[in-house]
Amino acid sequence: MSIVTKGGDKGETSLLGGQRVPKTDCRIEAYGTVDELNASIGVARSYVKDSSAKKTLHQVQNDLFKIGAELAGAKKKITAKDTKKIENEVYKIEKKLPLQKSFILPAGNQSSTHLHLARTICRRAERRVLPCKPNPEIIRYLNRLGDLLFIYARLENRKDEAVRY
Repeated sequence: MSIVTKGGDKGETSLLGGQRVPKTDCRIEAYGTVDELNASIGVARSYVKDSSAKKTLHQVQNDLFKIGAELAGAKKKITAKDTKKIENEVYKIEKKLPLQKSFILPAGNQSSTHLHLARTICRRAERRVLPCKPNPEIIRYLNRLGDLLFIYARLENRKDEAVRY
């Protein structure tokens, strides 16, 4: 079967289960933005130096597939346990960093800047998902993920002694 189906040529697409909806449907916008977030995390992962962060980000990408599928109508759901893993990682990394005393520019080395970009896409994904009235755990997960991406960006810059932002 080819990727070219021509099914979307008139501005509609199918949800899981076959229901046809306009490509402007909030669910399409939501899981499209989650997909964009997933791709941006993939780019960031290719630059991240911290092996533990790379491993966590790989799991996050799998979680984002689950979220996208859930938004499209799949039964598989993101859970509080998934969110708690992200939250615990934020707490763990925060302990390794100096106390933040001011705003931080989204700048620095390549890994940090890609993580900052992923963070902004994550925040947009939150805004796109909300109108769809999803499983509330999706919103909590994305909120924690934005925090994690910010903390990882700080960590990556901290590991790069040449970078001062």
